[in-house]
Amino acid sequence: MTEKETFNLPVIHGMAVVSSSLRIHYAEMGKGEKVIVLIHGFPQTWWEWRHIIPRLAEAGYRVIAVDYRGAGSSWKPASGYDKKTMAGDIHFLVKEHLKIESPITIVGHDIGLMVAYAYVQEYREETSHLVVIDAPLPGTHIFDKIRTDHRVWHFAFHNVRDLPEMLIAGKERQYLQSFFNYRIYNTAAITDQDMDTFTIAYSAPGAMKAGLEVYRAFDQDILDNLDFLAKKGKLTIPVLAVGGTISTSGPIMKEMMEEVSENVTSVRIPDTAHWVVEENPEAFLKELLQFLSQ
Repeated sequence: MTEKETFNLPVIHGMAVVSSSLRIHYAEMGKGEKVIVLIHGFPQTWWEWRHIIPRLAEAGYRVIAVDYRGAGSSWKPASGYDKKTMAGDIHFLVKEHLKIESPITIVGHDIGLMVAYAYVQEYREETSHLVVIDAPLPGTHIFDKIRTDHRVWHFAFHNVRDLPEMLIAGKERQYLQSFFNYRIYNTAAITDQDMDTFTIAYSAPGAMKAGLEVYRAFDQDILDNLDFLAKKGKLTIPVLAVGGTISTSGPIMKEMMEEVSENVTSVRIPDTAHWVVEENPEAFLKELLQFLSQ
């Protein structure tokens, strides 16, 4: 299934006008009263959730998959890539644009994990469950340990100003393909057609720079997350910490989330590395739905 083919499914695409310089794109499916918001990682878009969206809608959820600030069809402002600000974008989408009043479940993978955590900390009364998938969270001891691991070499590379954009320009597909392959188990999970979708997205004007800015904001994210914890304490809502069986982050997800949450359930998804929801969507969905049913 390609992104174009989703127009044959009951997926609604929309844009939330956050400000004169920012519009946030989202894809929506399902009419259920329970709302679940999905936030992708880098170098992806809402298309990361292509296998998950229809199944969650079938299970009775209203599913909203977001292109966060700077990604996909969302606009690409020059600043605002700290995760607290990015969470505010999605809060505007949920509350002001879609007029959703009930507490939501929020799911984040990779960079989306960081945005999802900031969302729950900032809007505690408006969330019911948090699901975090395979990434370190700035401001935790685990983040400090893992950011120097050679398997997350891109943290340092992406943090360099201007040079990565220059080196990647014109070679977006090659860079993205190597990026996926470095952290994958099921190499069939991301097809040539999927690569077309992601390459088009990150070859757009300003897209790669915006994608790298989310990494350059990590120092601010650390300060914000430490401030959240100092002022508000640990999260009390149910948290599902998901890791791939052979990923860098997989073994430390539970320990990491227990630094910032009181009610943590942890699972490892078999036959996956970092791209969990694409490498084994069936196993991920089973664990997700079981968690949400409790």
